[in-house]
Amino acid sequence: MPDDIGVLYKNIKEVILIEIKNLSKNYGDIQALQDVSLKIEDGELFGLLGPNGAGKTTMINILNTYLPFEQGDVFINNFNVQKDADEIKGIVGVIPQEISLYDELTAMENLCFWGEIYGLSGKKLKQKCEETLKLVGLFDRKNDALKKYSGGMKRRINIAAGLLHNPQIILMDEPTIGVDPQSRNFIFEMIKRLHQQGKTIIYTTHYMEEAEKLCTKIAIIDYGKIIALGTKQELYDLLGEQDIIMFKFKEKINFLDYQKLLNNFSIKQFTDTSFQLSGKHLIKQLANIIKIINELPNETEEIDIVQPNLESVFLKLTGRELRE
Repeated sequence: MPDDIGVLYKNIKEVILIEIKNLSKNYGDIQALQDVSLKIEDGELFGLLGPNGAGKTTMINILNTYLPFEQGDVFINNFNVQKDADEIKGIVGVIPQEISLYDELTAMENLCFWGEIYGLSGKKLKQKCEETLKLVGLFDRKNDALKKYSGGMKRRINIAAGLLHNPQIILMDEPTIGVDPQSRNFIFEMIKRLHQQGKTIIYTTHYMEEAEKLCTKIAIIDYGKIIALGTKQELYDLLGEQDIIMFKFKEKINFLDYQKLLNNFSIKQFTDTSFQLSGKHLIKQLANIIKIINELPNETEEIDIVQPNLESVFLKLTGRELRE
């Protein structure tokens, strides 16, 4: 079969690389994951989006074979995570939230340490460490102790450690926590390059902007349950043909007063000084809505027409903000 036909066939045929079936995990009385089922295709940049405590890290630790679970099945490249841990660790790279590095060692020494754990040695070990340092943009600092690095630079070395064995699948658990904007943008560009190389990436975040910017498919998780799944546009479509308008006021509002005045609209309080209206054709009615709001003495400080985003989707599905 000619190469171009083979590539075309692969693009047409759905190749499921990771399959999660009815997965549940408890910590005592706390249900961290509840009956989760997902299929992740080869080459996807798959986002797992949810607030802190939603179950994202638990999912990563199960996929990494680190964490046992009570119910369900998980397969990675047809390997069972509970029975085939060694095979899975050979094809999966993990970038944890915690920085798993030694401050007194240099970047090169840190990577050599992790490379040996992955079974690398000799010339191949040195070559992979140098290649990975170049990938994360820190080759020129390879002989500096990590205690001299910024938080963002340490994050980049942390990512490098998970890539040394050239994994087919990369699990990234909130890799931009605590980094400066420059390092965050560098990490984004690196993730895009890895994805373009054909890597399958699972990316957890509680920042909806990151999921929107990077991911080809997104699962929204809350209290251990997958509450929505799809491409960015498919998730936006859950909002329906609704306009969303945010009103902010100079002083604290009595929300009940506004509810009574605007009882023909869907209204939700956001903060002590703001609320959100949603509904069809709201923008056409905006002048009348402002007139109604001005019946109360509190001065309006800002009116924003909210474009569809994953924050709006999360609010619609849960009744609360993503970052609460």
